[in-house]
Amino acid sequence: MNMGQKIHSLRTQKGLTLEELGNMVGVGKSTVRKWENGMIANMKRDKILKVSEALGTTPAYLMGWEEKDTATLTRKDERDIEKILDQTREKLLSQEGLMFDGDPASPEAIESILAAMQIGMEMAKKKNKEKYTPKKYKKD
Repeated sequence: MNMGQKIHSLRTQKGLTLEELGNMVGVGKSTVRKWENGMIANMKRDKILKVSEALGTTPAYLMGWEEKDTATLTRKDERDIEKILDQTREKLLSQEGLMFDGDPASPEAIESILAAMQIGMEMAKKKNKEKYTPKKYKKD
């Protein structure tokens, strides 16, 4: 698969439109279409980085330096994680006497806890997808 095909495949897996990916990267949808169709051969480094971040992969995978991509999160996965984090945020903010690192937990401390939880949940979801997705369903 070439870089354009990888961008197209990851974009559609995440449920993003050309316009949505373009907005995330700072380009128009026609530019994204040209990338996917191989009409722009030399993407700038900063754009490759932004595209890889938006699609939940690495620049090395897009460039073909890594053979396989790690599992990516779908929009549903992201919504599920956000829902759990919102519920946890409400519970943490409503508790009296909540301590963080020996001090009363400030809203900033709670956001720090939630950010760490989000990273852990995303990593766990990706790892589970890699481990439990049958090989016959994996895309090569």
